[in-house]
Amino acid sequence: MRTLEEAAREAAGCTRCRLSGARTQVVYGVGDPHADLMFLGEGPGFHEDQQGEPFVGPAGQLLNHLLGEIGIQREEVYIANVVKCRPPGNRDPRPDEIEACAPWLREQMDLIDPVVVATLGRFAAGVMLDRQVSVTRVRGQKFSVRGRIVIPTFHPAAVLRGGESQMQAIREDFEVLKATLAEPGPEPEPPQEQLGLF
Repeated sequence: MRTLEEAAREAAGCTRCRLSGARTQVVYGVGDPHADLMFLGEGPGFHEDQQGEPFVGPAGQLLNHLLGEIGIQREEVYIANVVKCRPPGNRDPRPDEIEACAPWLREQMDLIDPVVVATLGRFAAGVMLDRQVSVTRVRGQKFSVRGRIVIPTFHPAAVLRGGESQMQAIREDFEVLKATLAEPGPEPEPPQEQLGLF
């Protein structure tokens, strides 16, 4: 199996979908390559496309702050997105774009092998859970997806727009993340037919 760095180098030249035509650079991911906790967002925004790192704008600053509140540094987690190139105008990625990028994400998760995947926003939650979801309804809950614990929460950018109630909610969800990481790992799941992306 190749390393995360090797996978990132190959992904940097990806032209599998139309998003490659307008990007500044591929935003593969950043953080501890052996992290127990992985955050998954939707796709790079303007700042991420410019700097080549996910969650570096105001939403990233809030993510760092929330991590600090539960005693975790950004360098201790891994942060990535469903698609690795910025959709024009920050629109939602289209189904064929997600499908084209899915092998990068699957390999990324296999190489990092996180215990917990925290999805940020409805889009990432929907991809991991293989169905459309309301983050308000599923946030803070634990789902088992192919041997990993998936915990959806709000996207930090939505929290910045949403006011104090969403800020309180995402803080509660981060406490769930902290508690879950302190628990023993899940029992291995028996082999099963792959559904959706995972």
